[in-house]
Amino acid sequence: MLIFEKKITVKTEDLDARNHVNNVTYVQWVQNIAEENWIDNTSTTIRDNYYWVMLSHHIQYKAEAILGDGLLLKTFVTKSEGLRSTRIVEIYNQNTSKLLSSSETIWCLMSHETNKPTRITQEIVELFR
Repeated sequence: MLIFEKKITVKTEDLDARNHVNNVTYVQWVQNIAEENWIDNTSTTIRDNYYWVMLSHHIQYKAEAILGDGLLLKTFVTKSEGLRSTRIVEIYNQNTSKLLSSSETIWCLMSHETNKPTRITQEIVELFR
């Protein structure tokens, strides 16, 4: 299983009224790291032919993050079959290694040519294995 990682630092604009990272920010981070992993692992040709849309998203919040916290985001694909792929994203506090949130998102591969769902190619499966 290929794990993609990214480090970020919590900024003022990430916070809610309680000065904790806003729930919507976590969802944005999940979206961002999935996209970055896609871009990092695929060729321009693949990206010109395919894109992903989110079908379902489940996130569990386990602990809070605050301004200045260093975070480690990890993502990996657990399953890719037919039209759908399941991606996990875990967010950790870098200093404590404590898991702050985990998410499971189901994505559908789409064709740029038809704007319709398309089967995940073996080449794409192998890129994220």
